[in-house]
Amino acid sequence: MVSARWRLSSLNRKLLRDLWAMWGQALAIGLVVAAGVAMYVAYLSNFESLERTRDSYYAEQRFADVFGAVHRAPDRLRDRMQALPGVTEIETRVVADVVIDVPGLDEPATGRLISIPTSGQPALNRLYLRGGRWISPGHADEVIASEAFVLAHGFHPGDRVGAVINGRRRELTIVGLALSPEYVYSIRPGDIVPDARRFGVFWMSREALAAAFQMEASFNDVLLRLSKDSVPQEVVAGLDRLLEPYGARGAVLRATQMSNWALENELNQLRSFGFFVPFVFLLVAAFVLDIALTRALSLQRPVLAALKALGFTNRELAWHYLKWAMAIAGAGGAAGVALGAWMGSAMIGLYNLYFKFPELAFGLSPSVVLTAVGIALASALVGAITAVRRAVRIPPAEAMRPEQPARFRHSELERLWGFAGAGTAMRMIVRNLTRHPTRALTTIVGIGFAAAILQVGFSLTDAMDALMTTQFSVAERQHTAVTFTEPVSAEAVHALTRLPGVLDVEPVRIVPARLRSGPRVRTLAITGLPAAPDLRRPLDRDEHVVEPAPGGLVLSAVLARVLDVTPGDRVTVEVLEGRQPTYELPVARLVDDIFGISAYMEIGELHRLIGEDALLSGASMLVDTAREADLSGAFKALPAVAGVAWKHVVLDNFRKAMAENMGVMLTFNIGFACVIAFGVVYNAARVSLSERSRELASLRVLGFTRAEISAILLGELAILTVAALPAGALIGHGLTTWLVSTFESEIYRFPVTLSARVVAWSSLTVIAASLVSALLVRRRLDRLDLIGVLKLRE
Repeated sequence: MVSARWRLSSLNRKLLRDLWAMWGQALAIGLVVAAGVAMYVAYLSNFESLERTRDSYYAEQRFADVFGAVHRAPDRLRDRMQALPGVTEIETRVVADVVIDVPGLDEPATGRLISIPTSGQPALNRLYLRGGRWISPGHADEVIASEAFVLAHGFHPGDRVGAVINGRRRELTIVGLALSPEYVYSIRPGDIVPDARRFGVFWMSREALAAAFQMEASFNDVLLRLSKDSVPQEVVAGLDRLLEPYGARGAVLRATQMSNWALENELNQLRSFGFFVPFVFLLVAAFVLDIALTRALSLQRPVLAALKALGFTNRELAWHYLKWAMAIAGAGGAAGVALGAWMGSAMIGLYNLYFKFPELAFGLSPSVVLTAVGIALASALVGAITAVRRAVRIPPAEAMRPEQPARFRHSELERLWGFAGAGTAMRMIVRNLTRHPTRALTTIVGIGFAAAILQVGFSLTDAMDALMTTQFSVAERQHTAVTFTEPVSAEAVHALTRLPGVLDVEPVRIVPARLRSGPRVRTLAITGLPAAPDLRRPLDRDEHVVEPAPGGLVLSAVLARVLDVTPGDRVTVEVLEGRQPTYELPVARLVDDIFGISAYMEIGELHRLIGEDALLSGASMLVDTAREADLSGAFKALPAVAGVAWKHVVLDNFRKAMAENMGVMLTFNIGFACVIAFGVVYNAARVSLSERSRELASLRVLGFTRAEISAILLGELAILTVAALPAGALIGHGLTTWLVSTFESEIYRFPVTLSARVVAWSSLTVIAASLVSALLVRRRLDRLDLIGVLKLRE
């Protein structure tokens, strides 16, 4: 026997019966809520997992706060750097990029050699040894290699790789593999995504590396750790002053250190995506709930009146119907949390491919779960409260009367277009739609939102294709790009032209510089290009070539926003190479490019600016692809070459990264968008069936066939669906533009596209969802209990 304490109240029993009677609609709405909650849980949990792992890893491995580079500075400077206010620890190093000859790899790989003590861990940026052992004193060619490079080539401790170090080939013995907080995101300069096969980090003894580059008692790289009360910008300025006489290349804070910068951009994107997409999904869920509940309550007018007559207060009845919405949202939220946890654990595997931590595990925090369920319940309340408030305010006497039937009159459509030749079914459809314009409009908007969400997912896929086409086919027309270990004379162009298969060579000069505009500062490289570049061309998003302007800088639009400058403004350019002059230069043009942040100058003006002869840092090259292997072999023999980037390799890596990372996320988004499309359309169809079941049953009794009454109901749904598609295209374009703006980062920006293919796919998906909904409704229509329906009092 059930205890009285646990006995359900009459209203709660009614609630369960109502939910059971509308289980199909409740399930569809619950799925929409579950989709939004799942997205929120998956993205925010990954964000928290990454952030937590990053903080712990940085702290344990003593990740530096300031990174300084210099041409060559004496070790005696160490005490003066240590004495800078706020500096608590210091580590000086020798760092050099060299060419690595990997067996089985046609083109040369790039290796970054970093000095470490032979007696143990460095003071800062400590290594996390994953296998093998530490280097031994007296063994100059022993190195610890980055784990990603070792695994990419299947190396093991004891294997050897060739390296051209300061013009001499040496065989390096890998004795261990390690991770470093400095290379969580390990990327070669100039690349877009990590390529573990062609870029590796090697840590070798300070004595051996210093001897190879004649850097005994000297260093060219310094790391600082700061106290909590330090002023980082003042430390950077002080460090630059100390290093300036020795060829300082500009110190940077942790925020702009390459690996950390990439990780922070990813975290920002993850957080933006984690809020935006669920917000849209739950907004749609609230909208659908409002429509469903409004119509459900209109059908329950007699029940409401009876409950009021029995003494239930407006507050009790309002809470009863709010629970109806919250029960659906709660169930959807619970399902969404479980689904989001599964998705999140799958997504964390993608981050493990590109962000190298000792252990990056997925964690589901209670705060994320509680917030997700809270947002789901809040969306349900927002969606239901208007309908509930409107329903419970009706006086009992009025509620006991059926709703006033819509006034019959010829609609404007009938007057304008005439429907004399139209059949009965079409006239009934048109009149029903025109008698209830608000209802028709809300249904159109609901279905339009479903199409819009689908369009967002398809548009991002299209945007990725457009991004790759613009960057790798239109902007970068070269086949390969080569960089030198040190700037070389212009004669190098002729030497490169004589290499096998080379058809054209375009010089590039890259000069490190610090750009200032008031308190805003950014350290980067100014790229010097020919006045009319042909192989490497800055492009705006409309694919217009933006040529270097005479007498000024061309800045990426993103960089201009960072510096808060516009064309015509002047920025302070502190050159961090050679004599290190400082100039005030105007911003001549902005280029709304899609990759990175860049500053361009005409190469001749850049030479005059820094007072040097025509030196080159690298070159873009057009080659005969049939002789690619010969050219790669020639590059391996050139000690001046620090790295070679073949465009097809970069493109393949980028495509693979996008497919693995963005592809999975977009698959989730598109899958959930399909769920929403079905949920919205099915709800619209079910509500129409509930409202018109008596009318359709009457038509059946009057002799209409099942096919004819199906045509009346489903024809109306078809018209609403077709009308919703243009609205969905407009809403979808707006949502895509908003999402892309929130998704932008300093690494890359997606172009906003609205192609006929995307609109067609989203429209076809909505039509398919409508057809499935129509089939389900038709099945219920065939089972309509004519006698039972007609017995119901209007």
